Amino acid sequence: MQKTDFPFTRDLVLVGGGHSHALVLRKWGMNPLAGVRVTLINPGPTAPYSGMLPGFLAGHYQRSELDIDLIRLARFSGARVILGKASGLDQEKQLVSLECGQNIHFDIASIDVGITSKMPTLQGFSQHGTPAKPLHAFAYAWEQFRQKPGDANVAVIGGGIAGVEIALAFAHALSIRQRGYKVTLIDAGSVVGSLRQSARTKLIAELQSYNIDILEHAKISEISALGVVLEGENLIPAGFVCGAAGAHPHSWLRSTGLDLNDGFIEVSSTLQSSNPSIFAVGDCAHMSESPRPKAGVFAVRQADTLFDNLRATLAENRRLKHYQPQKDYLKLISLGRKSALGDRFGVAFRGAAVWRWKNRIDQSFMSKFKNLPGTNQPEPPTECAAGLKGELGGPPLCGGCASKLGQPALEYALAQRSLFDRPDIRRLPGDDAAILCTGGVQQVISTDHLRAFVNDPIVMTKIAANHALGDIWSMGATPQVATATIILPRLSTALATRSLHEIMTTADHIFSEVGAVIAGGHSSQGSELTIGFTVVGTCDTAPITISGASPGQSLILTKPIGSGVLMAAEMSGLAEGDWVAFALEQMCQSQAQAARILGKAKAMTDVTGFGLAGHLMNICQASNVGADLNLEAVPTFPGAIELATQKIRSSLFLENKQVLPDTRSSPINDLLFDPQTAGGLLAAVEGDPAPILASLEAADYTAALIGRTTDKIGQISIC
Repeated sequence: MQKTDFPFTRDLVLVGGGHSHALVLRKWGMNPLAGVRVTLINPGPTAPYSGMLPGFLAGHYQRSELDIDLIRLARFSGARVILGKASGLDQEKQLVSLECGQNIHFDIASIDVGITSKMPTLQGFSQHGTPAKPLHAFAYAWEQFRQKPGDANVAVIGGGIAGVEIALAFAHALSIRQRGYKVTLIDAGSVVGSLRQSARTKLIAELQSYNIDILEHAKISEISALGVVLEGENLIPAGFVCGAAGAHPHSWLRSTGLDLNDGFIEVSSTLQSSNPSIFAVGDCAHMSESPRPKAGVFAVRQADTLFDNLRATLAENRRLKHYQPQKDYLKLISLGRKSALGDRFGVAFRGAAVWRWKNRIDQSFMSKFKNLPGTNQPEPPTECAAGLKGELGGPPLCGGCASKLGQPALEYALAQRSLFDRPDIRRLPGDDAAILCTGGVQQVISTDHLRAFVNDPIVMTKIAANHALGDIWSMGATPQVATATIILPRLSTALATRSLHEIMTTADHIFSEVGAVIAGGHSSQGSELTIGFTVVGTCDTAPITISGASPGQSLILTKPIGSGVLMAAEMSGLAEGDWVAFALEQMCQSQAQAARILGKAKAMTDVTGFGLAGHLMNICQASNVGADLNLEAVPTFPGAIELATQKIRSSLFLENKQVLPDTRSSPINDLLFDPQTAGGLLAAVEGDPAPILASLEAADYTAALIGRTTDKIGQISIC
């Protein structure tokens, strides 16, 4: 988590990861405004660049080349990312509502959510059609269809520039399959009627060169499973129907109370809405003083004005800049093959050179987000204490379990403690929790806390709560009560109140879902966010410990490994956003149901800071067994192997490796020593493991049979 030398006093919330907001985040990373906490809300970890979409549809670009990685961009800019879809905005309470039920406070907000191509009024479209926007779903649906064998019939509804580009891209992609295809372009008016005649003539010629059927002034009655049905019951056969007709605003904008124009947010030349604390840019905005068509060029050029005006408003400097869009702009239109058409000031030109020009512009734009500097370690002064340079020479200090002390240090410290002899406390051979026996009731108590590794307090609370509950679940206990320990970074009173409310509301939801209550806790301010919980659970039967395994039992793991490597890479801007988002989702997953399914395990622990090898060794030593570990069966997070291949390691890796120091180094071997945060359960079970694995899979766990216990005490064999 990025630290700041100044307390946060104002909340800036960017709703949507459109082109303008992406550029604002990049500029913010290079020149932040002290005291501002930036939050980005977006449905996914990436945002596609629309300028390269036709090239992807035609097969000229890989899918990943279209994506702006918002996770990396947020790390660079110091912003927090909330992966969720906005569903409303309350001006009076200054809240952005999400579909998942969260509410995010703002002092200043900016909206850049684009448009949708959904056609809710066209019968059958929601069942059988695919809107061109949002781009993520559209690109995925087209890729699935394009790979199907056999002949292909495609229909594109909408004959504007976007529809023509899509139709040409479809035709080119299908033509190189060497199979039969037919593309039909349908419009209620004239195809590309907004263009000047010279450009329109050239585009029509390109459509005809691909034998694309052009249906103008056509009226559609419905979309069926067989294709597009026109009035008069004429059927246009199509296995894939794309909707690219017009720009439709998101429906939730109507409930904001902001001034709208045909559903789009009206903004002045300063890009402010009717509420001066709320800005809007890109296709979701209507520039009331100088209306322009929906085109990405305006969103890109609004970014500079938006950045300056957000800073001025947050600093309460009312000298705002005015955005003046150009009256005419260069249109570069993809023509299917690696050729493009340019149009400006009434002059139209086309060819391969124009496509190369367009490609250079697109690649230059995307390079702004792909070439971001990572996090550098601080340089020590010329004179410093012995050992300091060595400490700074390793990987940066990670968050989560990777920031904790290693097993040797803990064992030494615990060995120095005074021995206790109390009848109401049961001593355990290395389990993280303790067993209390009071009035005939067995209670399990454990405590844990995490140094934040993401800027979102809500996500960190989910992870910290499930991480703390892991010790309770692994002993077969039922959560009863918890107390919270929260350290907030330096914040103004208003922002501290907001953050604490987010944390405690989230924690209350997590614990109440498993039948526990939060009875209280403590809070303080420090240099960075730390969230911890002390949890008490009850046991109706004998608790499961790490000492009950015996030779010949199956070893089951309920989550992938590799989260430590992923979070270490994310800190340095080296992990892909999709990888990080999936890992965070898995870390937020409760192990409650897994614990119930594994309720008859003979030994069990949760895999956390010591890594899979360390926690497996704890079971082996406490139970006087060994283990054969099937390396190929161990599930890993997407991206973990790739990052381990690049020699990326978390800050606890070297200490964890001491448990098996002679293990040959390789990407998958090294992940055995990777510290996990809110990791899975590792259980030794008797009998046939197949029914247990089937139940875990049905409950949406990435569970695997990873080995068996042996009679070779304290020895782990990796095969």
